[in-house]
Amino acid sequence: MTNMKTNTLKFFALAAAFLGMTSIGSAQKSYNLESKSTFSVAGTSTLHDWEMKSASGTGTASLNIANGKLTDIDALTITLPAETIKSEKKSMDKVAYETLKTDKNKNIKYVLKSAEKVNETTWELTGTYTIAGVSKVYKTTVKTTVTKDGLNLQGSNKITFTEFGMKSPTAMLGTIKTGQDLTLKFNLNFNL
Repeated sequence: MTNMKTNTLKFFALAAAFLGMTSIGSAQKSYNLESKSTFSVAGTSTLHDWEMKSASGTGTASLNIANGKLTDIDALTITLPAETIKSEKKSMDKVAYETLKTDKNKNIKYVLKSAEKVNETTWELTGTYTIAGVSKVYKTTVKTTVTKDGLNLQGSNKITFTEFGMKSPTAMLGTIKTGQDLTLKFNLNFNL
């Protein structure tokens, strides 16, 4: 009887050790947004297509990367100071900041609500964008690549000015008008 009890205890000890090693090998880790990450917003106008860019975002992600594969995205938060988004023209930047209401809303934010794996390199993220003080939930299909230091995540979203309570800008007394549709693009690098 004692031998059976000892063997049972040994079995449970080995099982606990194995489970402990498994969970350590695939534990969630916190990753930080790397400075090489880029953001852009693109649109059209009656004069020309335009794009504004920034590389000044900050953020964190709670990821599970096991055996060189992304297995879970538990949390993801990004903050982008709105006035770091720049075009090639200061006059355009000024109009953009007025449209974004940066006097009251200093940051553009994204907070993940849920993540669903589509395949080894594609995920569908559901999250809240806060732009010009208005928050909206969007689904975003992203391409993921596990790197030696963490994860690269790329994607885009189509939005409109009116969805975030903004008026599409005009210039030259209304003769130049901006199109209603915008494309947000991001190329994010998260490292330990």
